[in-house]
Formats: sequence, C-alpha cells, structure tokens
Amino acid sequence: MQAFQIDAFGTSAGLRNIPRPKPGPGEVLLRIAACGLNFADLLMLKGEYQERPTPPFTLGMEVAGTVESVGDGVTAPAVGTRIAVFAGTGGLAEWGCFPADRCVLLPDAMPFDHAAAFMVAYGTSHLALDHRAHLKPGETLLVTGAAGGVGLTAVEIGHLMGARVIACARGADKLEVARAAGADHLIDSTTADLRAEVKALGGADVVYDPVGGDTFMAALRATNPEGRLIPIGFAGGGVPQIPANLLLVKNLSVLGVYWGAYAGFRPQALTDSLRTLLGWYEQGRLHPHVSHALPLDRTEDALALLRDRKSTGKVVVTMG
Repeated sequence: MQAFQIDAFGTSAGLRNIPRPKPGPGEVLLRIAACGLNFADLLMLKGEYQERPTPPFTLGMEVAGTVESVGDGVTAPAVGTRIAVFAGTGGLAEWGCFPADRCVLLPDAMPFDHAAAFMVAYGTSHLALDHRAHLKPGETLLVTGAAGGVGLTAVEIGHLMGARVIACARGADKLEVARAAGADHLIDSTTADLRAEVKALGGADVVYDPVGGDTFMAALRATNPEGRLIPIGFAGGGVPQIPANLLLVKNLSVLGVYWGAYAGFRPQALTDSLRTLLGWYEQGRLHPHVSHALPLDRTEDALALLRDRKSTGKVVVTMG
C-alpha cells in the first residue's frame, strides 16, 4: 500500500510503498477514506511537535474510513462500520491499524471528508470554550486566525454558545468565511490595530488564539478584567512570554488546552464533548468547512496549502 512517510525529521517526506498492516490485539484495520491535515503535521515534519514519534512513520493525525478487520479482543466496532479516529500518526495511508477504543461511530449523513475534518478542530474548540473557559451567553469572544482549521470552528461554536464573536483573520476573503460561520465583527489582521479595534468594541471576555506572538500580546492587552485567554497554538511562529503583572492587575486567567492529552488523563471529557458535537452536526447546527480535498499523491501540495496559509477551514487528503 502507499503511505506518506517521514524518514527523518527535517528531511523530505514522501509516498512510500509499505506492507499493509495487520491489526493487533485491541486494534481495528481501517480502510482509510480521508485524512484531515493539521498545523501540527507541519511541526511533526520538523520534529517540533510536542510528541515525537521515532522515524520512519506515517504522517496524519485524524482519519475516517471503514473497518475492514479487527484484532483479538475487539467486539466493536464491527467490520463494515464507518468510523473516525484520532490516531496521532498513520492517517496518510490507504490502510491503517488503530485502537478500537478510540474509534468514534459516524452519523449516517456525515461524509468521510467532513468526518476527517471534524475531531481535532471541533473537539479542540469545544473543549477549550466550554470545559476550560466556561464561555457564557452574551460574553465577547475574540478568535484570532479565525479562518483556519481550529479558528473557524471556534467562531462557529462560540456563536452557537451565544457569544458575541469578534473574528480576526488575514484579508477580506478569509473574513467572509468567518462571517458566514457566525462572526459578528471582523478585523483584518493585515491592516488593523488589533488591540485598538477590540477595545473599541468593548474588549474581549475570552480570547481563543492559535496564532501566538504579537497577536497574542495585542489580544492580552484588549482583554477585559477577569477575562480568560486560551493559547491554542503558535502558527505565527512566536511563543509569547506573558507578563505576569498584566495577569495580576486585570485578574486574567491563561488556560492551556492540548486536546489530545485528554485521552490520557480525562477521556470522559473528550467523549462528552464529541457526543455534544456530533449531536449538533446531526441537527444541522455545525457545517464543517473543507476548502481543499486532494488525493494522496498530492499530499505535499496539501501540506503546502497549510504552510502558505492558502486554505480556509480544513484541508483533507482523500484515498480515492
């Protein structure tokens, strides 16, 4: 089978012909239909992600497909079941083996490209805004990088939770995508003074920031007393050093969120969150935005769309 593999960190990755795997105890063999890409995949290519698998390994964190066979001890999901799974690695391949207890059953109406674009982005945003920040109806939510994979879902979920949403993104086209997802106010990060614009709108009660760097610092200074700031990632390249005196004088809270870690120390939080999100999807209240779906042999092009910030929402690789 074909798989997009990393041979060594920082070197070129590409398609390799490798043996089709067989499921071990507690695993399912998935015929993969689609794999969602994440900014974390770019970090993993360089060995800069918080988890560093030993090369060679197959890239791809979240997948969707059909169970083709099961290993010893697996009673569910059954062969033929449509599932999604957050695997961390192994998704950019035609087949993959994954733990059965991480598999999530898909609604009948959910296509595989939506399923592959769903778990990480929606899961991260919902866990951050609901479980960590306790976002309340009527509060003002500032989302930076608001047209990206996680940012756009934060706009959509914040709107569903009753917040007034300020979306900050690069350029009119990306801002229009955020507006369609439920943003009430739009800020163009290429031309506007983020701090001044947010303060003019009354300040932010909750900040959801996947960008980092100067953007985080500007948002910090525009946050209202007792506000909560959620650093989701550092797509802008800089990890902000937060001055504790600002946290003190404004009674601010900074809340770290690493969604994948919850599978280890509080899996019930993930389960409850995903149940809520899939229910919203079945009710027609969530609308995953996949700006590009490319075949496996164009994985390098798909990753370049993320790297060059030419995508909105999610980029998905399909297996044909």
